[in-house]
Amino acid sequence: MARRTVSGIIASCLLVALVVVAAMLPVPYVTFSPGPTVDVLASVDGEEIVDVSGTKTYRDDGGLRLTTVSVTGPTQEIGLFQALSAWWDRDRAIYPRDAIYPEGQTDEEVRRQSSVQMVSSQDTAVAVALQELGYDLDPTIEVFDVAGGGAADGVLQVRDQIVSVDGTTITDTASVSEAIQEVGVGGKAEVVVRRDGEEQSFTLSPRPSPDDESVAVLGIVIGPGWDFPFDVNVRIDENIGGPSAGLVFALAVYDTLTPGSLTGGRDVAGTGTVNEAGEVGAIGGIQQKIVASEAAGAELFLVPAGNCDAALGAPVEEKDIRLVRVETMKQAVDALEAWADDPDADLPSCED
Repeated sequence: MARRTVSGIIASCLLVALVVVAAMLPVPYVTFSPGPTVDVLASVDGEEIVDVSGTKTYRDDGGLRLTTVSVTGPTQEIGLFQALSAWWDRDRAIYPRDAIYPEGQTDEEVRRQSSVQMVSSQDTAVAVALQELGYDLDPTIEVFDVAGGGAADGVLQVRDQIVSVDGTTITDTASVSEAIQEVGVGGKAEVVVRRDGEEQSFTLSPRPSPDDESVAVLGIVIGPGWDFPFDVNVRIDENIGGPSAGLVFALAVYDTLTPGSLTGGRDVAGTGTVNEAGEVGAIGGIQQKIVASEAAGAELFLVPAGNCDAALGAPVEEKDIRLVRVETMKQAVDALEAWADDPDADLPSCED
């Protein structure tokens, strides 16, 4: 065999080996893929996903789908070929990891943050729906998360409303922290909460913060809540988190409390955060959510105004799913009511 031929074979083998090694090395990117959609007007195992008790409700035809994105986690590694595959796939997207996750963030931190955001977004959504229906709501401070192994673990529960701490009436989140600091690490704090409409008192001993041992903490995440005139529960798979379903939750509660189908008996999907003023905020993964919704059979998709430019790039046909731009809860309700009356109605568009 000629020396040149041998050299060529060796070079080819080395090149193949180099490509294989490069493909196996992790790259600092995450992928976004279409995730499952959930009709929040449906039932699971005989229980309504949006369950309202204590007032008259209306169950109609039609669906309201919350949408999700499957995202690789902060510690999940992907190879070069996986990254290139996502880059070439029109239904998927790829982003630098540090654009999605802060440096050093763990899977557990992401899970807890996502869970807190889900609790907060659900309660805000209920408040927005009730305010749209004319209810006046009293604000409260409630528990969004209880850390395992913390002072409140096994004692306080998610959605407990904090009434007082060591005799101090709670009016905002800052007053909780101030009262706990007054008690100090190792002290005894009487915490009064309202749970299921009844006040309960617990004695807790604050522990040192993991970030600063001189700071006393109970191991809870708190935020603004509201006193609702009746019970509203949202039963969603615990693996679904984040704040992006806020608008859909609000619309589902509104539809459940009003006669007639808000969707005209058809299938609607959407996304977007919603704040207590009813303003709809932009989210991530809009194109993947639209793709998943079209595949699920949704005829209309509610797009936060801030996502419109990206939404227009989704690989779907306009004849298959209509994209409607929304800026507020009220605008979403008005658009759905107009569409229910006339599927060809002139609605706000991302192309406007």
